[in-house]
Amino acid sequence: MSGAELADLAARVGPVLVFLVAITVVAEIADAAGVFDVAGHWAARAGRHRTWALWLLVVALSVGATIVLSLDTTAVLLTPVVIAVARQLDVSPLPFAMTTVWLANTASLLLPVSNLTNLLALHRFEALGLGHAGYIRLAALPAAAAILATVCVLALLHRRALRGRYTLDAPPEPHDRVMLGVAGGVCVALGPAFVTGITPAIPATVAAIVLAGTTLVRQPKVLREVKVPWLVVAGVCVLFVVVDVALRHGLQELLASAVGSGTDLPALARVTGMGAASANVVDNLPAYLALESVTDTDPHRLMALLIGVNCGPLVTVWASLATILWRERCRSAGVSVPTRTFAWQGALCAVATMAAAVLALSLA
Repeated sequence: MSGAELADLAARVGPVLVFLVAITVVAEIADAAGVFDVAGHWAARAGRHRTWALWLLVVALSVGATIVLSLDTTAVLLTPVVIAVARQLDVSPLPFAMTTVWLANTASLLLPVSNLTNLLALHRFEALGLGHAGYIRLAALPAAAAILATVCVLALLHRRALRGRYTLDAPPEPHDRVMLGVAGGVCVALGPAFVTGITPAIPATVAAIVLAGTTLVRQPKVLREVKVPWLVVAGVCVLFVVVDVALRHGLQELLASAVGSGTDLPALARVTGMGAASANVVDNLPAYLALESVTDTDPHRLMALLIGVNCGPLVTVWASLATILWRERCRSAGVSVPTRTFAWQGALCAVATMAAAVLALSLA
């Protein structure tokens, strides 16, 4: 790669990586402050001892956390909370664990900040004349369809476990009220900030600074425990270079023949299917990076690719970083999902979700 190409790559990747680091700091501090713990126990109280109602509230929490704080937040930080709450209430934790991992992926279409693939695609959407607001308008209907389809499949598969009532009212752990208030306020404020069109790295960085400063004053030990994803940052940089080199040496022509052309429903479904298949084989981030170059001539084709790499990686446990992290959190909590069960149920959800989202996209 030439110096100019590296500079262009750095200009594109830089804001994405800044956002990734900043939003991770926000999510980690919010978790330490008790935001997710309090939200989970609030859902238990608001459910009024009905398991179905509790599950629907967890659905709402998962969707909100994914859209505003990204899919990794839901998979990593919300999952152990809902598992713990389910066990305290003596209900099966499996439907709640599957809810967080599936919605972490399938609810990550609406905002550019919801998934790293979206942030990477935002640069292409801007080149196509849509920009931040145009992305949200195009993604709104497919995102809603994907969420609704996921919820329907979850409800169908876990309908027996979600019947009945629970009797306990498990209280949340005690938390620093100042930290909890600041962290909760910052998380709520990020939602409107992310739809204004400002580069997402800016409000995320401001939020991280505010929370880090508050934590330094109130709980300095917590600040030292925040895990910044430096390995992920380095991995993204390496992936960009590797994929770029591969595209320049024949991969682009091969992929172009595989995804075809056109923007009618079959053509969009072909792009989505290719994105999902690639994500389940090699992980969704390299799948997006490779296929972007052959789908970025039209915003509908690019959105179809995002549907595939966001909603499709539900079959293999390595298909997205969020799923990998979710599995580790489930193991730590003592919740086991057999690989075969995860695969066939994930395939069912992926097909239903992508079909609904692509159909909605064709109508957008």
